This record gives sequence, structure tokens and C-alpha cells, in this order.
Amino acid sequence: MRGSRTASSDISAWCSAVVLLSLILLLSVRENNASDSIRGSQFSDQKRPCEEIYVVGEGETLHTIGDRCGDPFVVERNPHIHDPDDVFPGLVLKIVPYYKL
Repeated sequence: MRGSRTASSDISAWCSAVVLLSLILLLSVRENNASDSIRGSQFSDQKRPCEEIYVVGEGETLHTIGDRCGDPFVVERNPHIHDPDDVFPGLVLKIVPYYKL
């Protein structure tokens, strides 16, 4: 009889430990998801105005493209531009928006 009490108390202790560990794991996952969604919503408010690869259109300048796309460093990121005043339609640019957090 004493052996069955020990066995049932061992089983009870293991079940309690499993339940406790499961709750801890579940709560830690929920906390991580909550912090990710807050961080994600901060970035989703700032919509990306231009694609990473941008093709210059008629009448555009590097200044207007930088303003529209949020990239003040268009010339620095595009080493193939030798003269910033010589921008023509069809020129392909790399755009990386700059966000202040």
C-alpha cells in the first residue's frame, strides 16, 4: 500500500511539473508575440513610399526623388551617378528610405 502512495505521488508531482512548465512556456510565447506586434505596428505606420529599385521618370531630379522616397542619400548609394545634375528618364537607382525612430 505504501508503494502505491509513493507511485501516485510521483505521478502527481510529474503532472504538476509538466503543467507548470507548460504554463511558463505559454506565457513566455504570448509576451514575445505582444512585444513583436508593438514593434511591428511602429514600422507598419511608416509605409515605404518607393521600391528599392527606382526608375527615373520624365522631369524628375535626385532631390525630388529623395524627398518622395525618403532617401536623402540617393547620390551616395548610387556610385554609377557621376554628375548629380545629369539625371535622365530610365536611369535605375537604388533607394533606401531613412526613418527616424
